[in-house]
This record gives sequence, structure tokens and C-alpha cells, in this order.
Amino acid sequence: MKAFMDHDFMLNNETAKQLYRDYAAGMPIIDYHCHLSQQEIYENRSYANLTEVWLYGDHYKWRAMRANGVEEKYITGGEGVSDYDRFLAYARTVPMTVGNPLYHWSHLELRRLFGIEELINERNAPVIWEKANAKLQGGGFSVQDFIRGAGVEVVCTTDDPADSLEHHRLLAEQEAELGFRVLPSFRPDKALEINRPAFLGYLEKLGESADRELASYDDLLHALEARARFFHAVGGRVSDHALDYVPWAETTHEEAALIYEKALLGNGVTPEEERKYKTYTLLFLGRLYAELGWSMQYHMNAHRNNNARRLASLGVDTGFDSIGDSPVAVALVRLLDRLDADDQLPRTIVYSLNPSDNNVLAALIGSFQGGGIPGKIQLGAAWWFNDTKDGMLEQLKSLGNMGLLPRFVGMLTDSRSFLSYTRHEYFRRIFCNLLGEWVEQGEAPNDPELLREIVQGVCYNNAKAYFRF
Repeated sequence: MKAFMDHDFMLNNETAKQLYRDYAAGMPIIDYHCHLSQQEIYENRSYANLTEVWLYGDHYKWRAMRANGVEEKYITGGEGVSDYDRFLAYARTVPMTVGNPLYHWSHLELRRLFGIEELINERNAPVIWEKANAKLQGGGFSVQDFIRGAGVEVVCTTDDPADSLEHHRLLAEQEAELGFRVLPSFRPDKALEINRPAFLGYLEKLGESADRELASYDDLLHALEARARFFHAVGGRVSDHALDYVPWAETTHEEAALIYEKALLGNGVTPEEERKYKTYTLLFLGRLYAELGWSMQYHMNAHRNNNARRLASLGVDTGFDSIGDSPVAVALVRLLDRLDADDQLPRTIVYSLNPSDNNVLAALIGSFQGGGIPGKIQLGAAWWFNDTKDGMLEQLKSLGNMGLLPRFVGMLTDSRSFLSYTRHEYFRRIFCNLLGEWVEQGEAPNDPELLREIVQGVCYNNAKAYFRF
């Protein structure tokens, strides 16, 4: 019987152990998609206690606590509830997460970042609390310390087009001192969600940032282009879109403009009109990204804000989302094909939150490779509900079966937590174990040079070449 999370954790064959130790463990990290705060990075936030850094804003942990019967006030905070109360509620929950990656992640975070080896449970909670807080209050445990300590080279935050990027610009001035880069990602979702109540208010904000009134659809497109070019000047090289469903409808510029004008008047936009508006706008943006030399990301098939009562009381991104099951193939093929027809398809990464789409997407991307760019169209990393051991293996195997796994740009955190870089270790161990299995079973050659190229490519080198930060 192996010890829990020992030195060879998840490395179940000798080749895997060698691949991880010799080639993977020491590679830098390019975190090309996350939800970390640019302001907190610039201000180098420090934390008063473990709850602040470990539980605030982490909806992965919040979901587990709710499933364990923890009252909401101990999860998102409430009157008379201390941070220790909240920590204790999670410590009681962790033993019930066996089988969930949270069990591994939580222990990895404490072990790698705080040197705390105790199992997380109610009995050990006081010791863990005291040890972690002593570290946090002793220096060397601020946000920038966590990033440097994890070997992170680039962090790409997720930013709205209307954002001033004030802290990104300040961080760029400190790059040599920091030892890592913090770059913006362009996330124009609010400009596409024409049917949401906040759409008109958002247009005012976007117009202010672009110094123009968005009185017409052309005004909107000009504003989006201006903001994208501003992001580019600040170092942005990545866009991202949350497509809860993939829109497609044949339309024209004139028709999209009329739909926009209808929305400005406060008149309802039909589902078909929404698809037309989104289709034309996405095509416009895709061509712009190609011109700028950016990489475009489509995150698809999330089913968001399922619980209306909790949405009203807690807001978005609080743990009440799930996996969607909308079809992706037909609409996505048409979007990519229309861009490719004019040779204006940018580097593109496609992710689906529904693992049933893995093979669909792995096959689909093969239709649009080319341009002399290795892995130009990527099957994105196992994401959100899929960044489990099984989810990662399914994604890796789908890509290996239908594409070129050695060209994969690797893992990302997709996280709001500065402790989440241990997920890269988790992924690297799983990947090395899979590759090691193939070698030991005679399905891949025991060629050290080839294996080193593959492992270091997937862990770091491919992302470095692909994104060209």
C-alpha cells in the first residue's frame, strides 16, 4: 500500500517517475487563462489568515461545503461568523471530498505552499490554522510571493474591454523586479449579451472607455476594435469568450445593425435575432484577432446561474453553475469556416464544459489546422468541472486519438485563487503517468530525447511558442 500523496503521488510506473522528475517538475508555468485580480497582484495583497487566502471567492470549495450540509453563513460569510468558523466548516468538509479533486488540491496547497503535512480534518484543524497563520504573518506569503514561488512566468487575467488596465500598466513598469509578467485577456461577453438587462448600461460604460457614444452598431464595432488595440498596446495577446451556446445564423451587417438599434430602443430581441447579432459580432472580432496576431478562446457549454434565489442574494460566480448540453458542432464549424474562408482564422482554442464534446471537438479542429502553425487550433485543457483526474485523461486521450497530443499547449488554472498553481503539478503528474504507461506497455518508444521534447512541450514550451507573449 502506498502512503497518501507520497513523493510518487499519481506516478504509478518507473517511466512516469523519471519523466516527471527529470522533465516536468521544474518547468516554468504560463497561466494563459485565469480570473486573478490584476489589482491584488499589483498591490501585492497579503492575508490575515488562512480563510482569506483559501476560502474567500473559491466556489469550488463552496459547492462542496453546501453539499456537506454547511449553512450558507459559514460559506460566503454572515453576521457573527468568524473566519475560523468558516475554516473549521471546510476542515469538516474535506474528508467527505475523497474522490473529488478538492481532496488532493487542498492537501497540495497546504503542503507545497505552507509546508503543512497534516491531513485536513476537524481534529487537525487547530494545528493547521495556527501553522498557516504563522506563515502568513511572517512574511514571504503575499500574492506576488505565491506567483514567484510557483515558477510562474506569465499570468493572463480576464478583463473587460471597458477596463482601464491601470494595474496592468503599473505592473508592466515593475516587470524586471517582479520576475513574471501579468498580461490582460480581452473578454467582451457583455457586449455580445444583447438580451441581458444590463446590456444598455454596459454600452454606456464601454462608450466612455472608448470616448464615443455607441449610438449605432458601427459605433459599437469601432469601440470594440479600439479597446482591443489598447489591450494589445498593454501586452494583451489573448481573447476569451464565454459561449454558453455556440451561435450561428446567416446575416448581414445591415441586419445586425437593425437588431442593435432595436435593442437600443428597449425592444425585445428574439432568439434568432440574438444569434444573428452574436454571429456577426464574433466574426468581426475573430478577424480583428487574426489581424492582431492574437489567440482566440471559446469556452462553451456552461449552464450558468441555475439557482435564481441564490443569484439574487449572492450574485454570479458563487457556485451555482453546471454543465450545459447544447450542440456545438454545426455552429462552431460554420464560425471557424467563415473565418478560414478569408484566411482570417486566428489561433483558436476551443473548450467545452461538457466532456461528451471532447471527441467532437478533437475531430473538428483537424479540419482547420494549417498555416504553418503547429497546433493552430487547440482542444483546450480539461476545464472547471472537468479538471479532475478522469477529466484530464479523457481530454488528453481524445486529443491523442484524433490529433497531435505533443502539440498541446497544456494546463491552465481558470482560477480566482492564488494558491491554485498546484493544479499544474496535478496535471503534470497525470500527464507523465499516462505517457509512462504507454512507454512501459510498448505503445510509445523509450526514446529519452523524444519523451523530453513531448513532456517539456506540453508543460511549457508549446504555450510559449503558441502565444508569443
